[in-house]
Amino acid sequence: MREIEQFFLYSLIIVGLITILYVLFADAIDGVDAGFLNPTVILSFLLFISAAGFILLRLTEWSNVVVILLAVIASSILSFLLYYFILIPLASAEVSMAYTDESLQGKVGKVIVPIPADGFGEIVIETVNGLISKRAVGYDNEEIEYEKQVLIIDVEGGTFFVKEYEPLK
Repeated sequence: MREIEQFFLYSLIIVGLITILYVLFADAIDGVDAGFLNPTVILSFLLFISAAGFILLRLTEWSNVVVILLAVIASSILSFLLYYFILIPLASAEVSMAYTDESLQGKVGKVIVPIPADGFGEIVIETVNGLISKRAVGYDNEEIEYEKQVLIIDVEGGTFFVKEYEPLK
C-alpha cells in the first residue's frame, strides 16, 4: 500500500469518526453555522476527498496528482450538492413545536374556569400545536365570566394577566 493511499485511508477513518462525534454532539455547538463554512459541509468535504482519493488509488493506476485533483473536484461537487439540495432545505423546513409563555402575549384565549375578582381562573389558548390551558387572573383584578374571550396582556411566574377581549367592528 502506497503512503498516499494510507494517508487517504487514515484520514477517511479519522474524519469519519469526527463526523460521527459531530452528529452526536451537534446540538451542543449549534450556533457555529456560518453558511457554506458549516461544520457539516467541511466534514463532508474532507470525507469525500478521503473516500474518493482512496477509491481512485485502489482502482486505478493514475498518478497521485491526478487522483488528488479528481478527489478535490468530486468532493467539491458533492459538498455543493449536499449543501444546496439537502442542508438548506432541511434548515428552512425546521419547525419548532416549542413555545414560551411570553410568546403567547397578545394572543386571544377563552375562559374555561371563571376568573373571580382578585382570584385565579383558567384560560385556554388555541395554537397550531393544539390547546394550551393556563392559570389566569384579571389584569385589573376584574371578574371575567365563563366562555368570554380574553386578551393575554402579561405573564408572570406562569400566571397570565388577561383582559376581556373586545374585537374591533
